[in-house]
Amino acid sequence: MIGTALNVAGILAGGLAGATVARHLHPRTQQRLRTGLAGVVVYTAGVIVWSAVHGPIGAAAKQFAIAALALVAGNILGRRLGLQRALDRLGREAGGRFAKASAAAPGTEAVSVGAGFMTCTLLFCANPVALLGAVQDGIGGEWRTLALKAALDGLAAMGLAATFRWAPLLAAVPVLALEGTLTLVARAVAERVGQPALVDSVNLTGGLIVACVALVVLDLRKVPLADYLPALVVAPLLTRWL
Repeated sequence: MIGTALNVAGILAGGLAGATVARHLHPRTQQRLRTGLAGVVVYTAGVIVWSAVHGPIGAAAKQFAIAALALVAGNILGRRLGLQRALDRLGREAGGRFAKASAAAPGTEAVSVGAGFMTCTLLFCANPVALLGAVQDGIGGEWRTLALKAALDGLAAMGLAATFRWAPLLAAVPVLALEGTLTLVARAVAERVGQPALVDSVNLTGGLIVACVALVVLDLRKVPLADYLPALVVAPLLTRWL
């Protein structure tokens, strides 16, 4: 559960810094941070993909072909299930809560903490990277995805703390519960299956999804990441059948 621990630590560090400094980052600084994070995302995705590919060129090509098919099939399944639409609704609810809290008159800190807890919980938990990272951490011990989310959530917590004060720190608790539970469940499934090739297919597919996070960080394209999550189930099935 290294990834979950890092994510919780990132939220706590960002929330503590934001509540102490109590100011927003300058837009130029935010852009520089986003650019740097995008570079880290691409590098991390490359490391995850590289570590999941084994064997000669033919075997590697087969792995990438299976991952590509899994992404296509997973996206179709995810759209039919409405995964991204569901997370978008939760995101809009979180945005509405934040707008109301920001417009509230000073001196209503108790109300802001309650609203902030719900807002930050939605933002940190209703996130496809949280689900992806927890599954990767549980199946193959791949914690880098949640480490990236820790950096993103830490910056978000720093900004949210200027409005909600200590509320982002409280939101670390449901993050710990959600990601920790998913990690333990994924680990139990992986131990029962016990086939490295299936684990590699999940990590390879997940690494390709992580690469798309860079587009989201830089606001270059809104990728429906949640719709691709079923690919994590499709990939090992295709690996076993093909």
